[in-house]
Amino acid sequence: MALCLILLAGLVWAMAPGRSKFAPAPLRPVPAVCPQNVPDFVPSDATEVPGVNLSWFSNAQRNRVLYRLNMEPCPCGCKTSIDACRISHPACPVAKNLVEKIVAEEAGARSQQSGDSGR
Repeated sequence: MALCLILLAGLVWAMAPGRSKFAPAPLRPVPAVCPQNVPDFVPSDATEVPGVNLSWFSNAQRNRVLYRLNMEPCPCGCKTSIDACRISHPACPVAKNLVEKIVAEEAGARSQQSGDSGR
């Protein structure tokens, strides 16, 4: 039995193909003429905004703010939504200013709605 196993192991070893000696290609900078892969914008689904308290908004207004922040691309060039840019790059002044602008716009709409309901 042991002799059979030894002969079988020798047969398998003899039939095994030789292994290629592949080496990885050297890393070089990508030439400027090659097309660069620019990722497409993908909306995010964040439910919070760092440094912004949305609790004083109604649910509908909070959802509108979050919808805009998650669906609008940040123009800073990161190819993410405004909210995702704010989360990933807290020092980005473009995202910070846009968050403040959108929250202020919604707060203005809220004050207009409360002013209209008082008439």
